[in-house]
Amino acid sequence: FPFPYTPYLIQERFMEALYGALEAGRVGIFESPTGTGKSLSLICGALSWLRDFEEKKQQEEARLLALEEHDQEGKKKEQLPSAELGHPESKGTAGELDWVTAFVQKKEERDMVDRLKEEQNRRKKREERLEKIRHNVQLKYAAKRKRLEEDETKRLLQLSKEVLSEGTGSDVVEQLDHNEEELILAEYESDEEKKGVPGLEDGDDLEEEHVTKIYYCSRTHSQLSQFVREVQKSPFGKDTRLVSLGSRQSLCVNEEVRRLGALQLINDRCMEMQKNKHEKKSDEEMERKKRRASRAVCPFYSYEQMQFLRDEVLVEVKDIEQLVALGRETKACPYYGSRYAIPAAQLVVLPYQMLLHEPTRSAAGIKLKDQVVIIDEAHNLIDTITCIHSAEVSGSQLCCAHSQLLQYMERYRKRLKAKNLMYIKQILYLLERFVAMLGGNVNQNPNCQALSQTGTVLKSINDFLFQSQIDNINLFKVQRYCEKSLISRKLFGFVERYGGPATAVKTNKENQKLAGLQNFLLTLQQGSDKEGDPPVETESDQLRTASPLMQIEGFLSALTNANQDGRVILNRQGTVGQSSLKFLLLNPAVHFAKVVEECRAVIIAGGTMQPVADFREQLLSCAGVDPARVVEFSCGHVIPPENILPIILCSGPSNQQLEFTYQTRDLPQMMDETGRILCNLCNVVPGGVVCFFPSYEYEKQVYAHWEKTGLLTRLATKKKIFQEPKKANQVEQVLVEYAKCIKRCNQAGGQMTGALLLSVVGGKMSEGINFSDELGRCVIMVGMPYPNIKSPELQEKMTWLDRTMPRAAGQAPSSVLIENLCMKAVNQSIGRAIRHQKDFASILLLDHRYARPAIFNKLPQWIRERTQVKPAFGSAFAELRKVRTFIFCTC
Repeated sequence: FPFPYTPYLIQERFMEALYGALEAGRVGIFESPTGTGKSLSLICGALSWLRDFEEKKQQEEARLLALEEHDQEGKKKEQLPSAELGHPESKGTAGELDWVTAFVQKKEERDMVDRLKEEQNRRKKREERLEKIRHNVQLKYAAKRKRLEEDETKRLLQLSKEVLSEGTGSDVVEQLDHNEEELILAEYESDEEKKGVPGLEDGDDLEEEHVTKIYYCSRTHSQLSQFVREVQKSPFGKDTRLVSLGSRQSLCVNEEVRRLGALQLINDRCMEMQKNKHEKKSDEEMERKKRRASRAVCPFYSYEQMQFLRDEVLVEVKDIEQLVALGRETKACPYYGSRYAIPAAQLVVLPYQMLLHEPTRSAAGIKLKDQVVIIDEAHNLIDTITCIHSAEVSGSQLCCAHSQLLQYMERYRKRLKAKNLMYIKQILYLLERFVAMLGGNVNQNPNCQALSQTGTVLKSINDFLFQSQIDNINLFKVQRYCEKSLISRKLFGFVERYGGPATAVKTNKENQKLAGLQNFLLTLQQGSDKEGDPPVETESDQLRTASPLMQIEGFLSALTNANQDGRVILNRQGTVGQSSLKFLLLNPAVHFAKVVEECRAVIIAGGTMQPVADFREQLLSCAGVDPARVVEFSCGHVIPPENILPIILCSGPSNQQLEFTYQTRDLPQMMDETGRILCNLCNVVPGGVVCFFPSYEYEKQVYAHWEKTGLLTRLATKKKIFQEPKKANQVEQVLVEYAKCIKRCNQAGGQMTGALLLSVVGGKMSEGINFSDELGRCVIMVGMPYPNIKSPELQEKMTWLDRTMPRAAGQAPSSVLIENLCMKAVNQSIGRAIRHQKDFASILLLDHRYARPAIFNKLPQWIRERTQVKPAFGSAFAELRKVRTFIFCTC
């Protein structure tokens, strides 16, 4: 395997196992701890396989073409005499069947040869085009000069239009009519009645077939950018055709659209601008539609420029930031330009939400048939699929959407076509019934409607549909209508223009004209300020970044799942406004099944994948994957054994048994014992100590108790104490201060030896944060962070598992689920410490239950094989003092 440096032995084994899984078409679960070069191993192993696969394919194609040419030459030499064609023995049923079979077989062979020749021609043209762009600098300058000339022409045309339009008040009235026209829904026709608007959304963007490719997915854009940088540094960096995909929110370069903020608004506005572009020619035929031609079209949605951007993307590996910069420079849309590059790309990098959601996958032009999918950072894959396909709407959102839509319909009733009115009335009825299921009325203020009965009720999808009396409505058609008509976007524009429900109802015609005039003048003012600083977004602007109908569309879509795969949760709290309807997906495998069915191979990878039973049973087995197709690979760490000291501590300094159950953890003696353990550790462990608690509430309770008993003051003499904030925007500041304090203590010496960070399992710092080197010389886990089994969602999931899954090793599937959720959280948290080959740290698990075989075996292998179980605190403390000596010797 080509590699940028001499690989570790575990990296070689990882790449060999990966290559084998891809070659055999397996579904692989791969675990490689952080710091072992997992990304590079994935890149070099997978791209080595792809290189060899393409070479074999081309060799096979060349062999078949050579055979065909040989056969053609042979036929010319062996022409049969014409008399033999009429030989009596050639007649008869058997002879006729043989002749037909031979003819069909020859036709199939000719068709295959034709396809191969066509594919070769396409490949040759593509390589020649990319090679020309790669080496011809003049071509790039010519394209850039042409863009500048076009921009200048557009600017002059705009100036001439402004000069011609200056003057009369009638122009203002005409503009008002144009603005009003934008809010009217276009005539709706279903897919049975017409073909969709031509464009990328319908998939006719591909000029060539999809080559065999690898789809690499990860959780966040920052992780994807980091992966692309690793590709750039790898031996495959110069030869791989890579494209990075993302949402419009990440890739849009149209500042007017970006300012909308909310993803759904950006999506709707983008699609509306495309529709305006496609409708422009037909609009010029009729006076009424001429107005629509004046609606905004995106200047970046240019086919020619997006083709140029596509080639630039394929020529050189670029991450999302570089792609956006290129889009701005070339005046081409990176969102659609990157999608043009998918067919010819060898490596497609994208967030796994985009790949796991079938409508998004289809809209992006992603075809999984016979391709390879690698899902990295997949430890929470099941939760991700569940979240993507679950949806929740509040009573306030339902009532607000009903009020807005009703006023929209009343205002434009005479101008809407019959089908639009029919679907709007259906949506209004759905909203009315949803609010009725919560015990309220859509015609009253949701925050003033107190509920007589409160609590949580779970229903199957069918029961919910029947009891809410909406079983006679085709939700698939309503969902399709919402998607195609852009009604949520129109409704948002209506509310934004007229200022909300009350204003829209009460304004008379004069007030409406005045409001419209003020709006028009405001747009002129904003237009004149375009060159200045962007306006500061106020709190009220942020609150109305999305229409409630957008959220409700997601709930309607969720209700189209199969009855057995989900539940509807009615959460009635105090008032209708505080109550909510939530769809909970129980079986994520139904949405993952198509991925594993279509793909040649699927690799699920992560730094900590233990326990893997969830992936095998809940995801792969339920998706219909043959157990023989599933392979597992787990490797150790590259650090020496002496660089990590994992200890399971069963009792504290005063011999108090450590068992942090819900019944015992609140006892004063348990909190005191935890404090004494920390005091002793802070005396001997230099640098940073990170202590994880099961929840924010428990961390707050323990902190208050220590403050009251004076233990916090004793701790603060050795380590400065930091607490994990609940707000995400404060995390960075806390981490910076934590790191500064440790660095300052290391340089100054003295009594204070570093810092203590009190964190929460499942919080902002338990995943994605690196406590490497001095930032995490010791990681402590207080208790076992079992999930709240009183949660209705979790209880329903447990019931569903017990009903559908077999018992494993005498344990009920629901019990296994609870243990697995706990240990996944533990493994993620304790994995924050060791981040590279020369790092070292100690890990303390404070609870005797960790020593139980069922729990102990769910620790990562590289930690499990080095873990010591200490019944008493004295022996554990002695081991930690040895580590301190080792640290100082190393320093």
